[in-house]
Amino acid sequence: MDVIKELSKFRLVPVAIIEESKMAIPLGKVLLEAGLPVVEVTFRTEKAAKSIALLRREFPDMLIGAGTILKIEQVKAAVEAGSQFIVTPGFNPTIVDYCIAHNINLIPGLNNPSLIEWGMERGLDLFKFFPAVLSGGINMLNALHSPYPMAKFIPTGGINEANLIEFLKLRNVIACGGSWIVKKDLISSGNFEEIKRLTKGALSLIESELGSIE
Repeated sequence: MDVIKELSKFRLVPVAIIEESKMAIPLGKVLLEAGLPVVEVTFRTEKAAKSIALLRREFPDMLIGAGTILKIEQVKAAVEAGSQFIVTPGFNPTIVDYCIAHNINLIPGLNNPSLIEWGMERGLDLFKFFPAVLSGGINMLNALHSPYPMAKFIPTGGINEANLIEFLKLRNVIACGGSWIVKKDLISSGNFEEIKRLTKGALSLIESELGSIE
């Protein structure tokens, strides 16, 4: 699977914290209904792997990733559950090298030139830029394009409807990670209609400002 190509289609990756696995299927259902068949389930809760497994079973065509991966054991659990890509908040060489050795799609987090070069040396060209806004945001990503035109980014952290389009217009950004459309309290309370509204609104904004890719 070409992760860059797939994520480029969606341009927006919902970053979800699922505290109760029973909420995974209704979340997947509402994202599909809204027209966004992708989700990154973060390993910030004990239910992450089970949630991914439920999503994979119920929605086999959905693009499902695992985020906030900090240990190799979490990589193994995520892949076993059906995750198609791994996202880390930082650049952990142990995790990076493990994923490369086992042909696991990986999007490591970073926010500076040195780590970009560490990744490129390993053959990687897609990175999570995190925390995006606090790390210089638009200006930093613009500055990184000149020395590293081959590097692509998914900025995450501080992205919302107010700055989403600015980030997506950058030449080196293929998609943005966003938690505002799948807020933890909305998932926990079962307010999936609001999630659908926020997701549809974000996708409508993207299409109106940037047009449809397909």
